[in-house]
Amino acid sequence: MPNMAKVEREAPGLISLAKTAAVTLEQHGLTDLRAAVYLVLDHSLSMRRYYADGSVQRLAEQALALCAHLDDDGVVPLVFFSNEASRARPVRLANHRGIVNRLHQTQEWGSTNLTAAMRAVVTHYHESQARVPALVIVQTDGNPNFRRSAAKTLAEVSELPLFWSFVGFGPRVEFLTQLDKLPVRALDGGPGALPNCGEDNEFATLPERVVDNASAFHAVEPLATPDEELYDGLLREVPTWLDAARTRGVL
Repeated sequence: MPNMAKVEREAPGLISLAKTAAVTLEQHGLTDLRAAVYLVLDHSLSMRRYYADGSVQRLAEQALALCAHLDDDGVVPLVFFSNEASRARPVRLANHRGIVNRLHQTQEWGSTNLTAAMRAVVTHYHESQARVPALVIVQTDGNPNFRRSAAKTLAEVSELPLFWSFVGFGPRVEFLTQLDKLPVRALDGGPGALPNCGEDNEFATLPERVVDNASAFHAVEPLATPDEELYDGLLREVPTWLDAARTRGVL
C-alpha cells in the first residue's frame, strides 16, 4: 500500500482509514492513480453542528487517508467558504488531530458562496503548477448563494483536469444532484441532456460541460456513514471521468 509506512509513522490513528481507502481504490481500478486531493468545507451558519460534533474533522481525516495513496507529499489543501472563500491551507498527516477545529476558529460564519470556493481551488491548482489531476472533495449542507453561478462555474472548469466530488451533509442537498446531472457535450456535437429541474430550467442556457467532471454523494448523518461507503461515493465516477478526460484531451 503506497505511503502506508508514512501513515504509520506520522498518523497511526489513520491506518484503518488508509486501509479502507486502499481497498476502495483497488475496487475502482484506481490503484495507480496519482492526483492532488483538495478539501473544500462549507462554513455557513447551518454547518455549526457538524463542526461541533466532529463530522467535519472526520471528513478531513478521510481525505488525508485517501491523499496518502494518491499524492506523494500527503498534503491536502483546505479551503473554507462562507460569504467568501479562504486561502488554501495545507493539512498534513502529522498535524491532523483537531486541525479543523484549530483552523475554522479563524473563519467567519456566513452564507454559502460555492462559486468563490471553486474559483479558489482553480487558482491554487494553477499556482501550484501541478502535473497531476486533482480530486476536489467539496462538502456542503445546502443550496449555495448563487445556484446558476455555481453551475456555470462547474461547466466552465470542465476543461481542466479537476474532478469535483461533492459531499452533502444533512437532508437539503438536492442541488448537488442537479450539479451532477448538468449537460455534457456529446461526442457527435449534439446536445447533452438537461437535469430535471422543473418546467423553468434555470440551467437551460448554460454551456455544456466538456466532460462529466462531478459526482454527488449524500451523507444524511455523516458520522453514521461507513468509511467504505464514503470512499465509494467519492471515487465511483472517477474512472469514467478519467476515460472521458483522456478522450477529450483534458488529460
